[in-house]
Amino acid sequence: MTLMRYALFFAAMALAACGNADQTDAAPVAETAAQDPASQQATPPASDAASPADIPLYDYTIVNTYPHDQGAFTQGLLWKDGHLFESTGRNGESTVRKVDLETGEVLQRHDVPYEYFGEGLVDWNGQLINLTWRSGKAFVLDQESFEVEKEFSYTGEGWGITSNGEQLIMSDGSDRLRFLDPETFEEVSSVSVTARGQPVGRLNELEWIDGEVWANVWLSNAIVRIAPATGKVTGVIDLTGLSQMAGIGPSRDFVLNGIAWDKDGGRLFVTGKYWPALFEIELKERPQQGQ
Repeated sequence: MTLMRYALFFAAMALAACGNADQTDAAPVAETAAQDPASQQATPPASDAASPADIPLYDYTIVNTYPHDQGAFTQGLLWKDGHLFESTGRNGESTVRKVDLETGEVLQRHDVPYEYFGEGLVDWNGQLINLTWRSGKAFVLDQESFEVEKEFSYTGEGWGITSNGEQLIMSDGSDRLRFLDPETFEEVSSVSVTARGQPVGRLNELEWIDGEVWANVWLSNAIVRIAPATGKVTGVIDLTGLSQMAGIGPSRDFVLNGIAWDKDGGRLFVTGKYWPALFEIELKERPQQGQ
């Protein structure tokens, strides 16, 4: 690891966050683009995502490996009542599903209409809320029947979504997290996510874990831990090598995405788009340089 490569990582994130035309246009479009190994290789690995001097880095150990539907373009992932709930994307392939952890079997499924590109997923008061990418619409499903009960509208793009127990928290592919009223979907506040003073863009799938927002950074091997009150990155999880463990090569499509937290069991699950495996992992803080 070198500080120069750390700087390159944050420079790339800053370009995406600041509205650089090439970056902001390319990021969403690539969700439906053909495989392009060079694109992911252009992003420095997550091990370069922060300086150990000021932001802790975390390595991982695989605890368990479970089967995962390789046809699932994973957008949202959560753990609820002993099962995984997952949302998938792409027009004509978007779904909300209940999944058995041990077997990967889809136990229940809702097909999103063809015209919508499904995105993130969150549970709220016995309901599942599923974002769409550019349609400005969220679908609210009954968690038991999977019937659509109502819809919400919002401005901009929808990427990831989670909840702090009082508000919904949504990402839109930029450096911004929006805090929403769960009853109206109106924006209450927002915060810019930064690391060492630089905006961190391409925030994708979200999970609320022990008072922090954890976010996949699209086209990287990183999960960033975010203090919700300030937006400051409090840690970076380096999942370099995990895609290879799943048998996946470099690609803009087959990227790391999906975080689920089993609060009662203290288990952390991660996967990726079109990955044939889902992993339970444990984290360990990496020693700082010089230790």
